[in-house]
Amino acid sequence: MIRLGRGAAFGWAMALIIATPVARGQSLAPDIVVTAVVNAPVADVWKAWTTSEGIESFWAPKAPKVEPRAGGAYELWFALAAPEGSRGCDDCKVHSVRPMEQLVFEWNAPPTIPVIRPLRTLVYLDFKPLPGNRTEVTLRNFGYGDGEDWAKTKAYFQNAWANVMAALEKRFAAK
Repeated sequence: MIRLGRGAAFGWAMALIIATPVARGQSLAPDIVVTAVVNAPVADVWKAWTTSEGIESFWAPKAPKVEPRAGGAYELWFALAAPEGSRGCDDCKVHSVRPMEQLVFEWNAPPTIPVIRPLRTLVYLDFKPLPGNRTEVTLRNFGYGDGEDWAKTKAYFQNAWANVMAALEKRFAAK
């Protein structure tokens, strides 16, 4: 048995640490970011995103299951006559809720991109009160992979999320 002095043992340990490859995680930068300033207080804008009635007022024709709690359903239908599983955001869940501050939910690809549809991205909505009873809403969408189908999905949602946020602004526009 070979015994190393304290200095030699420390030197070997440092050499191992320095030589050991380090796994690097994926960047935490969102894939898509859209911000809107809404002419309404946070409570009203929060309700627009967290209730069936609110969602149906600006975004989807039907929101059959909206449960704003961790693990709750977040299902919106855009094609009401389509077969089950192809109506819209089917079987998606809420991941986390900080009332009046942040809502995080899963989102799936449209049925026109069947390879990606069973997978999920995450949507973060951040709500910030502004002077004059207005609200800044920032939508951040994370989790797009690599490849042609993911690129199609991301391109689709870069346009779709901008349209959703514009519809939200219009919903609360001064009359």
